[in-house]
Amino acid sequence: MTFGHSRDACGDDWPLVGRERELAALDAVAADVLSGRSRVVQLEGPAGIGKSVLLSTWWERNEQFRVLRARCHPLEREFAFGAVRQLFKPLLAAVSETERARLLEGSAAATLRALDDAAATDPVRPEAADVTASTLRELDVLVSRLSRRQPLLLAVDALQWIDQPSLRWLVHFVGRADSHPVLIAVTTRSGEVKRLDPLFAELVRPANCHTLVLEPLDVSGVRQLVRTLWGAEAPDEGFCAACHAATGGHPLFVRALLHQAQRNGAQPTAEFRDRIPTVLLSTLGGEISHRLCQASGEVVALARALAFLGDRKPPELLAAYCGTGRAVVLSAAEDLRSLGLLRADGDLRLTHPVVRDTVLGTLSPEELGVGHARAAQVSCLSGRPDEEVAAHLLAAGPVHGSWVLPALRRAATQALRRGAPETAVTYLHAALNQPLDLPERARVLLELGTAASHYDAALAISCVTGALEELTDETARSDALGVLAYSLLLSRGSRTDLSSVDRKIAALCDRRTAGSGAADRELALRMTALRSWMEFERPSVGPAPAPAPGTDDDLADRTAGERQLLAIRAFRALRAALPAPYIAGLIERASVNLPAFSHDLFPLHYFVAQTLLYLDELDTADRLNRHLTREISGKGMELLVSSLLLYQAGLALRRGNITEALDTAQAAADQASSAGRPPYALTLDTIRIDALLAQGHIEAAERVAVPHAVAGQAEVAWERPRFLMSLAALRIAQGDLRTGLSLLRECGHHCDAAGTVSPAMSPWRSRAAAAHLALGDVKSAHELAEQELDLARRCRIPRALGVALRVAGTVTRGRQGLDLLAEAVSVLGPTPARLELARALHDFGVALLRQDDRRGARGALREGLDLAVGCGATALATRLGERLHLAGGRVGRSGGQGIRALTAGEERVSTLAAQGYSNRQIAELLVVTLRTVETHLTGTYRKLGITGRPHLAAAMAEAARFRRGSDPADA
Repeated sequence: MTFGHSRDACGDDWPLVGRERELAALDAVAADVLSGRSRVVQLEGPAGIGKSVLLSTWWERNEQFRVLRARCHPLEREFAFGAVRQLFKPLLAAVSETERARLLEGSAAATLRALDDAAATDPVRPEAADVTASTLRELDVLVSRLSRRQPLLLAVDALQWIDQPSLRWLVHFVGRADSHPVLIAVTTRSGEVKRLDPLFAELVRPANCHTLVLEPLDVSGVRQLVRTLWGAEAPDEGFCAACHAATGGHPLFVRALLHQAQRNGAQPTAEFRDRIPTVLLSTLGGEISHRLCQASGEVVALARALAFLGDRKPPELLAAYCGTGRAVVLSAAEDLRSLGLLRADGDLRLTHPVVRDTVLGTLSPEELGVGHARAAQVSCLSGRPDEEVAAHLLAAGPVHGSWVLPALRRAATQALRRGAPETAVTYLHAALNQPLDLPERARVLLELGTAASHYDAALAISCVTGALEELTDETARSDALGVLAYSLLLSRGSRTDLSSVDRKIAALCDRRTAGSGAADRELALRMTALRSWMEFERPSVGPAPAPAPGTDDDLADRTAGERQLLAIRAFRALRAALPAPYIAGLIERASVNLPAFSHDLFPLHYFVAQTLLYLDELDTADRLNRHLTREISGKGMELLVSSLLLYQAGLALRRGNITEALDTAQAAADQASSAGRPPYALTLDTIRIDALLAQGHIEAAERVAVPHAVAGQAEVAWERPRFLMSLAALRIAQGDLRTGLSLLRECGHHCDAAGTVSPAMSPWRSRAAAAHLALGDVKSAHELAEQELDLARRCRIPRALGVALRVAGTVTRGRQGLDLLAEAVSVLGPTPARLELARALHDFGVALLRQDDRRGARGALREGLDLAVGCGATALATRLGERLHLAGGRVGRSGGQGIRALTAGEERVSTLAAQGYSNRQIAELLVVTLRTVETHLTGTYRKLGITGRPHLAAAMAEAARFRRGSDPADA
């Protein structure tokens, strides 16, 4: 390949020499990518070692790739998706409108939000902060579409200066893009790598990334440069060795040395070998400074403008910074180019980062601050993007002016809309350093707390609590209380005292209740919703004022407040064991076309999700969970992600998918592990205890329970009674029936105090009845079983009714008990409660066996065994197997097999796999972990008796026929 030859000290336009090993390694990585695998390669080395030259030289000779490039800059580390925009904006700008629409089909809103510099600049409000977006996922889709047309090279220079949102997307993509021909090539400067950044470490860890550490040139490489510069076929070996010794083989220093030697009249001969000076970074910087000292004031001003403002800025902006005209800047640029410090290709770009470092290194800290302040002001006046202005403001230190605060707030708004809440918080922290009156400071604190609530509940609580002290506008106070309540929901560790928050909500509600306008009514509804959440979250706060009974018709479903109150009434009706159809009607009105999650809607989604869970509307609940998970994807909302994973684990447990529940609970714990205790840790461990007990792992369940099994809790949250039921189950499994019964009575006390009587939410009576029966207290067992059965018939939720019927059947002997058990099996059959059905079939089979109906017992027990094995409920499967053996049935080594043994999770995963989706695509679609997908597929293969994917489509087709009833044979 032919190269031109620069005559500057620091330029990159020189031949690439001595890099054959690195080029071969890049070729090998590229071969993997061209075969359909995504890969990451890192070129690491000190400044000037030739990382960028190596990368650009390599891709120029590999035309198979479409190259998208980004060059990171120290000032751009706070830009929201700054590197992502450099990668994709030029491409999208160059294609036709039709092609652009095709690339962004279905993802335009999310992708353009990340790429658009002209994002709306409205003030940050709680309802706008969580705009419906899945930026990371949609960027994945864009890259996938591009890579299907042509293998893609994403080249990122100076990764150590990348902005966090772009880095998060790269890590996100690498973790999910195993089947796309995409090569991510990054360069990093040694000594400046952010080794403590977990995202950076994840991207370049050996499992993901092939790292090439660039070493200095050897003597033969220096000889090639000497030969090229002087055109000498056989330069003196001693001269070349002296040049190598003087520079250590560092390419940047070699080029500077050779250029200076040629300018001084040296030749590559023996007589000049002793005249070679040592060149290091300090001497190179001295040479650059020397040249600038010889230049005019206009040239020095332009060099400083380029150092502060960055490369490729318009001449008009540079002229504004220098306080001159455009013509003066262009003339100074020619002089700077003649000094070898500006690129020879016509770009207004310094030849190397070393030049910028040297120019800025000559300035005192005060001069640096003044320079960045001037850069911020001229950028603002010139209409540059607000994030450019904000970057200079952050670097400058305190800068005052009427233009500063609006610029920082606009930059924060843009960052939040692009899915970069950490960046928004950084800008708003800087805004607090401005001279603000108390009302303005309160508004900025509210904006800061809103942004922080995405990922740091403690910071959000601190900021919003401070804002509430000074906010006077009641709508703003309402917004603040919504953000505060949401943040309290997701806060880790010890919870903030909610009584003070409740007093603020009550005061605001009382002041506005008397109003007759629509705004007054909406605010009153919203405050009532928040107080209702607090009453459920911490019963000790005291009951919220209940809406008047029988007034559902006065609530339309048009406003957020009305929908919140409808959801709250549904949840209260659920707790009071009112009929399920009435509750379902309320929740349908509250959730029809459910809007995107936002703080001003909180706690609407919360109560809808909880009500759907206990109504056993698990498919609807699952769709809601996926919808919310997609919305917050890529927005840095780690706490909410953990909570949604926890909800998903609860759904899996309700379906009886024990393995999935355990895996998802572990994923929820892992999601929050980097920042401490996950939200709702007690509920998380309650799910784990129940799942472990179902698997028969009593000792493991005990280890999970120990940290929480403390009597005399100072404050009882709604989680505690649910945990007490699980702890009681553990104690009973350990043989301590009386302790288990005591725990169940305590659970009942808390439920009664909170007004929770529904057996769908707290079936403590049926569990206590079973414990009484085991202790020989038949009378107490009958009383509790009858109470729960009465409540279950009243609430009309099939799962609750089936459980109550089963327990009533076990405490009732004779034909009546058998009829109750048969009814339990009939009621549970159509429900998603597969594990409860298996338990009912066990008890029904035992009762039939007691009546000497061995044939009927075998049928019930075999069906229950298939279900228990499919659920992964090892302990129950073992008991069913023993009873089946006593009934004269044959038990296979692996229990139940065939299509009927598939769990709901296994069937969903296997259906998608049969349609050709990869494991990672299935995990994305179902919002589960990759491990869960693999576990479900392994279980499916075992149960269907197949060896892998090639046979899956036929097996699932058989499943479809079976479900339709076209094949009556027992699968």
